[in-house]
Amino acid sequence: MRKILSLFVLALFLSSCASLPFAEEKVEIEKNLFTNLPGSSGKVFAVKFDDTNDAHPQQGVESADVVYITQVEAGLTRLMGIYSSNYPEALGPIRSVRISDLSILGEYGRVGFLYSGAQSKMRPAIAEANLVNLSAERNPPSIYFNDPARRSPYSMMVKPNLLLEKAADVEFAKKPGWQYGPRAKGAQKIISAKIDWPNASYEAYWSATERKFLLKHNGRENMASSGAQLGSPMMVIQMVKISPSEFGDKFGGVTPKSEVIGSGDGYLLRNQRVVKALWNRASLSEPTTWSLEDGSPAYFAPGQIWFFLTDTEPKFTYLPKPAKS
Repeated sequence: MRKILSLFVLALFLSSCASLPFAEEKVEIEKNLFTNLPGSSGKVFAVKFDDTNDAHPQQGVESADVVYITQVEAGLTRLMGIYSSNYPEALGPIRSVRISDLSILGEYGRVGFLYSGAQSKMRPAIAEANLVNLSAERNPPSIYFNDPARRSPYSMMVKPNLLLEKAADVEFAKKPGWQYGPRAKGAQKIISAKIDWPNASYEAYWSATERKFLLKHNGRENMASSGAQLGSPMMVIQMVKISPSEFGDKFGGVTPKSEVIGSGDGYLLRNQRVVKALWNRASLSEPTTWSLEDGSPAYFAPGQIWFFLTDTEPKFTYLPKPAKS
C-alpha cells in the first residue's frame, strides 16, 4: 500500500511540474544580426582603416562584424569595419573618409562614423549623410591618439569605447539584407580566390585546419597586431562600377567611387566553395539583397563577413576533381 501511495505522489509531482510555465519554455540564444553568431546587437560604429603595406599589421579588424574593402586613390585599398557586438580597446591605424563610404553606410541606418578627417569639399556631403560624426576632427587626443610604435601617417588609433558616451543618436543594429541558410548546391570547391585592384591585391585561401578562408594582402599573410591571421568562413566578392568622383586627395589624386546602389554580379565564398550570385539595392537607405542566378536566396554562412568591392573579375583556383578509377 505504501509503495502504491509513493508512486501516486511521485506521478502527481511530475504532473504538476510539467504544468508549470517554465517547464515548457525553450531558451533561445540571442544572436548578432550581422554575423548570426551568439551575441548581442548594439549600436553600429563604422571605422575607417588604412590598408597600405605600412599600415599593417592592423589592430582590431578581427573584431568587426563586417569588413568592406574599397578602392581609393592610386589604385590602393582601404578598409571599413562595422562594429555592433564588440568594441575593442583600440583600433587602427585610422584614416580619412571617402565618398564611397557614405553610400555603403546608408543601409545601416544612423551609424557612428570613426575616421581621421576629411577634405573640406567633402564636409557638406558628410553633414548631409545619415550618420553621427565621431571623427578625430571632433574628439580629443585622449580618444584619437598616435601609437608611438608606428610612424606617421600610419599611427593614428582610436578608443571606440570612449565614444559610446557620445553615441546617443547612433542607432542599434537592424536586420541586414543578406540571409543565413544552407550553402547553394551548385557551389564549386576552390583552393583560393584572388581579388585585384590596380595597386593592391588580396587572396583568400581555404584552411582545412581552421575551417575558414585565410587572407593574404599583397602576397603576404594578412596578420593582425594580435598575431592572428585575418580571415573568415564567409567572403563576398561584389562586382561594382568604379569611376572617378569629383573629390580627390591632397596630392592631386582623383578619388574613385564604388557604385553600390543598383544591381550587379558577385560571388559568395563559404565552406571551401564559391557560387555566383546577384546583388540588388534599390536606394541609399535600403539594404543590399543577395540571390542566386535562378532567383532563389543566396544564403550566407555565420561569421564575420568580408566584402571585396572590385570591378575586376576574381581569379579562382578550383580543387581538381578526383580521377575516376
